[in-house]
Amino acid sequence: MPTKVLFIVPYPIGRAPSQRFRVELYEPYLIEAGITYWIAPFMDERTWDLLYKKGAVLQKVAGISKGYFRRLKHVLWDVHNYDYVFVHREAAPLGPPMFEWIISRLWRKKMIYDFDDAIWIPNTSKENKFASWLKAFGKVKKICGWSYKVVGGNDYLYSYARQYNTNTVLIPTCVDMQLAHNKVKQHSENNITVGWTGSHSTLSYLDELVPIIKELQDEFDFNFLVIANKKPDLPLKNWKFIPWNAITEVDDLLKMDVGVMPLKSDAWSEGKCGFKLIQYLSLGIPAVASPVGVNKIIIEAGKNGFLCSSDAEWKEHLRQLITDVQMRTEFGKAGHEKILLEYSIQSQKQKFLALFS
Repeated sequence: MPTKVLFIVPYPIGRAPSQRFRVELYEPYLIEAGITYWIAPFMDERTWDLLYKKGAVLQKVAGISKGYFRRLKHVLWDVHNYDYVFVHREAAPLGPPMFEWIISRLWRKKMIYDFDDAIWIPNTSKENKFASWLKAFGKVKKICGWSYKVVGGNDYLYSYARQYNTNTVLIPTCVDMQLAHNKVKQHSENNITVGWTGSHSTLSYLDELVPIIKELQDEFDFNFLVIANKKPDLPLKNWKFIPWNAITEVDDLLKMDVGVMPLKSDAWSEGKCGFKLIQYLSLGIPAVASPVGVNKIIIEAGKNGFLCSSDAEWKEHLRQLITDVQMRTEFGKAGHEKILLEYSIQSQKQKFLALFS
Protein backbone atom coordinates (compact mmCIF):
# COMPACT_ATOMS: atom_id res chain seq x y z
CA MET A 1 0.00 0.00 0.00
CA PRO A 2 1.34 3.47 -0.84
CA THR A 3 2.12 5.90 1.96
CA LYS A 4 -0.61 8.53 2.37
CA VAL A 5 0.10 12.05 3.64
CA LEU A 6 -2.31 14.85 4.52
CA PHE A 7 -0.69 18.29 4.34
CA ILE A 8 -2.42 20.75 6.68
CA VAL A 9 -1.41 24.20 5.42
CA PRO A 10 -2.52 27.78 6.19
CA TYR A 11 -2.67 29.42 2.76
CA PRO A 12 -4.31 28.90 -0.64
CA ILE A 13 -2.15 26.80 -2.95
CA GLY A 14 0.40 28.77 -4.95
CA ARG A 15 0.07 32.03 -3.03
CA ALA A 16 2.49 32.10 -0.07
CA PRO A 17 6.29 31.66 -0.38
CA SER A 18 6.84 29.58 2.77
CA GLN A 19 4.18 27.07 1.77
CA ARG A 20 5.18 27.02 -1.89
CA PHE A 21 8.81 26.25 -1.20
CA ARG A 22 8.46 24.04 1.89
CA VAL A 23 5.49 21.94 0.77
CA GLU A 24 4.19 22.49 -2.76
CA LEU A 25 7.59 22.36 -4.44
CA TYR A 26 7.98 18.74 -3.35
CA GLU A 27 4.84 17.55 -5.15
CA PRO A 28 6.63 16.06 -8.22
CA TYR A 29 8.99 14.19 -5.91
CA LEU A 30 6.17 12.86 -3.71
CA ILE A 31 4.55 11.48 -6.85
CA GLU A 32 7.88 10.06 -8.02
CA ALA A 33 8.28 8.30 -4.66
CA GLY A 34 4.80 6.76 -4.92
CA ILE A 35 3.40 8.78 -2.00
CA THR A 36 -0.30 9.64 -2.16
CA TYR A 37 -1.05 13.07 -0.72
CA TRP A 38 -3.58 15.88 -0.39
CA ILE A 39 -2.84 19.53 0.42
CA ALA A 40 -5.60 21.01 2.60
CA PRO A 41 -5.50 24.83 3.00
CA PHE A 42 -7.21 26.65 5.85
CA MET A 43 -7.90 29.80 3.85
CA ASP A 44 -9.54 30.14 0.45
CA GLU A 45 -8.25 32.50 -2.24
CA ARG A 46 -10.98 35.12 -1.80
CA THR A 47 -10.23 35.49 1.92
CA TRP A 48 -6.49 35.62 1.26
CA ASP A 49 -6.98 38.41 -1.28
CA LEU A 50 -9.02 40.45 1.22
CA LEU A 51 -7.00 39.74 4.34
CA TYR A 52 -4.42 42.53 4.14
CA LYS A 53 -6.69 45.14 2.59
CA LYS A 54 -8.57 47.80 4.53
CA GLY A 55 -12.25 47.26 5.25
CA ALA A 56 -14.34 44.23 4.26
CA VAL A 57 -14.44 43.17 7.92
CA LEU A 58 -17.55 41.01 7.56
CA GLN A 59 -16.14 39.22 4.52
CA LYS A 60 -12.88 38.56 6.38
CA VAL A 61 -14.72 37.19 9.41
CA ALA A 62 -16.87 35.01 7.16
CA GLY A 63 -13.82 33.72 5.32
CA ILE A 64 -11.95 32.84 8.51
CA SER A 65 -15.06 31.19 9.94
CA LYS A 66 -15.38 29.04 6.82
CA GLY A 67 -11.74 28.13 7.29
CA TYR A 68 -12.47 26.77 10.77
CA PHE A 69 -15.40 24.67 9.53
CA ARG A 70 -13.23 23.42 6.66
CA ARG A 71 -10.43 22.52 9.05
CA LEU A 72 -12.84 20.79 11.43
CA LYS A 73 -13.85 18.49 8.57
CA HIS A 74 -10.19 17.82 7.72
CA VAL A 75 -9.36 16.90 11.31
CA LEU A 76 -12.49 15.00 12.34
CA TRP A 77 -13.13 13.15 9.08
CA ASP A 78 -10.50 13.31 6.33
CA VAL A 79 -7.49 12.66 8.55
CA HIS A 80 -8.44 8.98 9.00
CA ASN A 81 -7.57 8.27 5.37
CA TYR A 82 -3.88 9.14 5.87
CA ASP A 83 -0.82 7.61 7.52
CA TYR A 84 0.92 10.91 8.26
CA VAL A 85 -0.26 14.47 8.85
CA PHE A 86 2.20 17.23 7.92
CA VAL A 87 1.34 20.57 9.57
CA HIS A 88 3.05 23.62 8.05
CA ARG A 89 3.27 26.48 10.60
CA GLU A 90 -0.19 25.97 12.15
CA ALA A 91 -3.50 24.24 11.52
CA ALA A 92 -5.46 27.43 12.26
CA PRO A 93 -4.37 31.06 12.62
CA LEU A 94 -6.07 31.99 15.90
CA GLY A 95 -6.53 30.45 19.31
CA PRO A 96 -5.05 27.37 20.98
CA PRO A 97 -3.73 24.36 19.04
CA MET A 98 -6.90 22.30 19.31
CA PHE A 99 -6.63 20.79 15.83
CA GLU A 100 -3.03 19.68 16.39
CA TRP A 101 -4.10 18.16 19.75
CA ILE A 102 -6.91 16.21 18.10
CA ILE A 103 -4.61 14.93 15.35
CA SER A 104 -1.78 13.84 17.63
CA ARG A 105 -3.42 13.06 20.95
CA LEU A 106 -6.99 12.02 20.18
CA TRP A 107 -6.44 10.20 16.88
CA ARG A 108 -2.80 9.29 17.61
CA LYS A 109 -1.70 10.17 14.09
CA LYS A 110 1.96 10.58 13.19
CA MET A 111 2.10 14.38 12.96
CA ILE A 112 5.06 16.14 11.37
CA TYR A 113 5.34 19.81 12.33
CA ASP A 114 7.22 22.23 10.07
CA PHE A 115 8.02 25.91 10.53
CA ASP A 116 10.35 28.42 8.87
CA ASP A 117 10.03 31.48 11.12
CA ALA A 118 10.34 32.18 14.84
CA ILE A 119 6.55 32.00 15.08
CA TRP A 120 6.59 31.68 18.88
CA ILE A 121 7.72 35.34 19.03
CA PRO A 122 4.99 37.99 18.61
CA ASN A 123 5.63 39.98 15.44
CA THR A 124 2.97 42.63 14.98
CA SER A 125 2.50 44.76 11.89
CA LYS A 126 -0.20 47.31 11.04
CA GLU A 127 -1.95 44.69 8.94
CA ASN A 128 -2.09 41.98 11.62
CA LYS A 129 -2.27 44.01 14.83
CA PHE A 130 -5.85 43.03 15.69
CA ALA A 131 -5.36 39.36 14.85
CA SER A 132 -2.20 39.24 16.97
CA TRP A 133 -4.31 39.73 20.10
CA LEU A 134 -5.96 36.40 19.37
CA LYS A 135 -2.76 34.53 18.54
CA ALA A 136 -1.59 31.81 20.90
CA PHE A 137 2.17 32.20 20.49
CA GLY A 138 2.86 29.65 23.23
CA LYS A 139 1.32 26.87 21.14
CA VAL A 140 4.49 26.25 19.12
CA LYS A 141 6.34 24.46 21.91
CA LYS A 142 3.25 22.37 22.68
CA ILE A 143 2.88 21.27 19.05
CA CYS A 144 6.59 20.42 18.93
CA GLY A 145 6.17 18.19 21.99
CA TRP A 146 3.13 16.40 20.54
CA SER A 147 4.69 15.72 17.14
CA TYR A 148 6.14 12.53 15.71
CA LYS A 149 8.82 14.64 14.01
CA VAL A 150 9.59 18.37 13.81
CA VAL A 151 11.24 20.19 10.91
CA GLY A 152 13.09 23.48 11.46
CA GLY A 153 14.16 25.66 8.54
CA ASN A 154 17.51 26.75 10.04
CA ASP A 155 19.80 26.15 13.02
CA TYR A 156 17.98 28.67 15.22
CA LEU A 157 14.57 27.07 14.63
CA TYR A 158 16.04 23.57 14.89
CA SER A 159 17.61 24.37 18.28
CA TYR A 160 14.32 25.80 19.57
CA ALA A 161 12.35 22.70 18.50
CA ARG A 162 14.96 20.32 19.97
CA GLN A 163 14.11 21.63 23.43
CA TYR A 164 10.70 19.99 23.14
CA ASN A 165 11.25 17.12 20.70
CA THR A 166 14.49 15.24 20.12
CA ASN A 167 13.16 13.83 16.84
CA THR A 168 13.85 17.12 15.04
CA VAL A 169 15.50 17.56 11.65
CA LEU A 170 16.82 20.60 9.81
CA ILE A 171 15.61 21.09 6.24
CA PRO A 172 16.29 24.53 4.76
CA THR A 173 13.82 26.29 2.50
CA CYS A 174 14.86 25.16 -0.98
CA VAL A 175 14.50 26.01 -4.64
CA ASP A 176 14.06 23.49 -7.43
CA MET A 177 17.08 24.04 -9.66
CA GLN A 178 15.83 21.62 -12.31
CA LEU A 179 12.19 22.59 -12.77
CA ALA A 180 12.06 26.26 -11.71
CA HIS A 181 15.18 28.18 -10.62
CA ASN A 182 17.09 26.67 -13.50
CA LYS A 183 18.54 29.76 -15.20
CA VAL A 184 21.75 31.70 -14.52
CA LYS A 185 22.24 35.46 -14.80
CA GLN A 186 24.44 36.58 -17.67
CA HIS A 187 26.18 39.65 -16.26
CA SER A 188 27.09 42.67 -18.37
CA GLU A 189 28.37 46.20 -17.77
CA ASN A 190 25.18 47.97 -18.88
CA ASN A 191 21.88 48.88 -17.18
CA ILE A 192 22.81 47.67 -13.70
CA THR A 193 19.93 46.86 -11.37
CA VAL A 194 20.09 46.32 -7.61
CA GLY A 195 16.98 44.51 -6.38
CA TRP A 196 14.93 43.22 -3.47
CA THR A 197 12.08 40.74 -3.34
CA GLY A 198 9.68 40.00 -0.51
CA SER A 199 6.18 40.32 0.87
CA HIS A 200 4.34 43.35 2.25
CA SER A 201 5.23 42.22 5.79
CA THR A 202 8.97 42.59 5.14
CA LEU A 203 8.95 45.86 3.16
CA SER A 204 9.90 47.75 6.34
CA TYR A 205 13.37 46.20 6.16
CA LEU A 206 14.05 48.48 3.17
CA ASP A 207 13.67 51.64 5.28
CA GLU A 208 17.29 51.74 6.43
CA LEU A 209 18.66 50.78 3.01
CA VAL A 210 16.80 53.36 0.91
CA PRO A 211 18.98 56.35 1.97
CA ILE A 212 22.09 54.37 1.01
CA ILE A 213 20.63 53.52 -2.41
CA LYS A 214 19.70 57.17 -2.84
CA GLU A 215 23.29 58.31 -2.13
CA LEU A 216 24.72 55.69 -4.49
CA GLN A 217 22.33 56.75 -7.25
CA ASP A 218 23.81 60.25 -6.97
CA GLU A 219 27.18 58.63 -7.59
CA PHE A 220 26.30 55.99 -10.22
CA ASP A 221 23.60 55.41 -12.80
CA PHE A 222 21.75 52.25 -11.77
CA ASN A 223 18.19 51.11 -11.11
CA PHE A 224 16.55 49.75 -7.99
CA LEU A 225 13.93 47.02 -8.40
CA VAL A 226 11.29 45.87 -5.90
CA ILE A 227 9.34 42.65 -6.48
CA ALA A 228 6.53 42.28 -3.94
CA ASN A 229 2.80 41.84 -3.46
CA LYS A 230 2.43 45.49 -2.41
CA LYS A 231 3.92 48.61 -3.98
CA PRO A 232 6.05 50.70 -1.62
CA ASP A 233 6.54 54.46 -1.78
CA LEU A 234 10.28 55.00 -2.28
CA PRO A 235 12.05 58.39 -2.60
CA LEU A 236 14.38 57.15 -5.34
CA LYS A 237 14.87 58.61 -8.81
CA ASN A 238 15.44 55.37 -10.70
CA TRP A 239 13.36 52.55 -9.35
CA LYS A 240 10.75 50.10 -10.58
CA PHE A 241 8.07 47.96 -8.95
CA ILE A 242 7.03 44.58 -10.34
CA PRO A 243 4.03 42.87 -8.71
CA TRP A 244 5.03 39.40 -7.58
CA ASN A 245 3.79 36.69 -9.92
CA ALA A 246 4.60 33.00 -9.53
CA ILE A 247 4.63 32.47 -13.30
CA THR A 248 7.17 35.23 -14.05
CA GLU A 249 9.06 35.07 -10.73
CA VAL A 250 12.35 33.68 -12.08
CA ASP A 251 12.48 35.96 -15.11
CA ASP A 252 11.68 38.97 -12.92
CA LEU A 253 14.48 38.08 -10.49
CA LEU A 254 16.89 37.76 -13.41
CA LYS A 255 16.41 41.48 -14.08
CA MET A 256 18.64 42.01 -11.01
CA ASP A 257 22.43 42.21 -11.13
CA VAL A 258 22.76 42.40 -7.33
CA GLY A 259 20.26 41.24 -4.69
CA VAL A 260 19.93 42.74 -1.23
CA MET A 261 18.57 41.42 2.07
CA PRO A 262 18.69 43.95 4.92
CA LEU A 263 17.47 42.69 8.31
CA LYS A 264 17.18 44.00 11.86
CA SER A 265 19.29 42.24 14.45
CA ASP A 266 16.59 40.77 16.69
CA ALA A 267 15.20 37.39 17.75
CA TRP A 268 12.50 37.38 15.06
CA SER A 269 15.04 37.99 12.27
CA GLU A 270 17.27 35.22 13.67
CA GLY A 271 14.49 32.83 12.70
CA LYS A 272 14.47 33.92 9.05
CA CYS A 273 15.56 31.22 6.59
CA GLY A 274 17.39 33.56 4.20
CA PHE A 275 15.14 32.67 1.31
CA LYS A 276 15.78 35.90 -0.59
CA LEU A 277 19.48 35.03 -0.63
CA ILE A 278 18.73 31.47 -1.70
CA GLN A 279 16.72 32.77 -4.65
CA TYR A 280 19.32 35.35 -5.69
CA LEU A 281 22.29 33.01 -5.49
CA SER A 282 20.51 30.09 -7.18
CA LEU A 283 20.18 32.29 -10.28
CA GLY A 284 23.79 33.47 -10.21
CA ILE A 285 22.97 36.86 -8.69
CA PRO A 286 25.47 37.95 -5.99
CA ALA A 287 23.94 39.27 -2.78
CA VAL A 288 24.58 41.82 -0.05
CA ALA A 289 22.95 41.17 3.31
CA SER A 290 22.84 41.93 7.01
CA PRO A 291 24.90 39.49 9.13
CA VAL A 292 21.86 38.10 10.95
CA GLY A 293 20.96 34.46 11.49
CA VAL A 294 21.34 32.08 8.57
CA ASN A 295 22.53 34.93 6.31
CA LYS A 296 25.96 34.38 7.87
CA ILE A 297 25.93 30.80 6.61
CA ILE A 298 24.48 31.34 3.15
CA ILE A 299 26.72 34.30 2.33
CA GLU A 300 30.43 33.50 2.16
CA ALA A 301 31.79 37.02 2.35
CA GLY A 302 34.08 37.87 -0.53
CA LYS A 303 33.08 34.73 -2.42
CA ASN A 304 29.37 34.89 -3.30
CA GLY A 305 28.43 38.23 -1.73
CA PHE A 306 29.02 40.50 1.25
CA LEU A 307 27.74 40.93 4.81
CA CYS A 308 27.27 44.50 6.06
CA SER A 309 27.05 45.75 9.64
CA SER A 310 27.08 49.49 8.93
CA ASP A 311 25.93 52.04 6.37
CA ALA A 312 29.55 52.48 5.29
CA GLU A 313 29.88 48.76 4.58
CA TRP A 314 26.63 48.69 2.62
CA LYS A 315 27.84 51.57 0.46
CA GLU A 316 31.30 50.11 -0.04
CA HIS A 317 30.16 46.61 -1.03
CA LEU A 318 27.26 47.71 -3.19
CA ARG A 319 29.65 50.11 -4.95
CA GLN A 320 32.06 47.21 -5.61
CA LEU A 321 29.41 45.01 -7.16
CA ILE A 322 27.78 47.80 -9.15
CA THR A 323 31.06 48.73 -10.80
CA ASP A 324 32.79 45.34 -11.24
CA VAL A 325 31.19 42.98 -13.76
CA GLN A 326 33.89 40.34 -13.27
CA MET A 327 33.22 40.25 -9.53
CA ARG A 328 29.49 39.88 -10.14
CA THR A 329 30.13 37.02 -12.56
CA GLU A 330 32.51 35.16 -10.21
CA PHE A 331 30.33 35.69 -7.13
CA GLY A 332 27.26 34.61 -9.10
CA LYS A 333 28.91 31.37 -10.16
CA ALA A 334 30.04 30.58 -6.60
CA GLY A 335 26.58 31.36 -5.23
CA HIS A 336 24.86 29.14 -7.80
CA GLU A 337 27.13 26.22 -6.88
CA LYS A 338 26.53 26.67 -3.14
CA ILE A 339 22.75 26.66 -3.49
CA LEU A 340 22.85 23.60 -5.75
CA LEU A 341 24.85 21.70 -3.13
CA GLU A 342 23.07 22.84 0.04
CA TYR A 343 19.75 24.61 -0.60
CA SER A 344 18.23 22.92 -3.64
CA ILE A 345 15.40 20.40 -3.70
CA GLN A 346 17.87 18.07 -5.37
CA SER A 347 20.14 18.18 -2.29
CA GLN A 348 17.34 17.86 0.30
CA LYS A 349 14.54 15.78 -1.21
CA GLN A 350 15.67 12.46 0.31
CA LYS A 351 15.69 14.02 3.77
CA PHE A 352 12.18 15.37 3.13
CA LEU A 353 10.84 12.06 1.86
CA ALA A 354 12.42 10.27 4.86
CA LEU A 355 10.07 12.23 7.14
CA PHE A 356 7.34 9.80 6.10
CA SER A 357 8.96 6.72 7.56
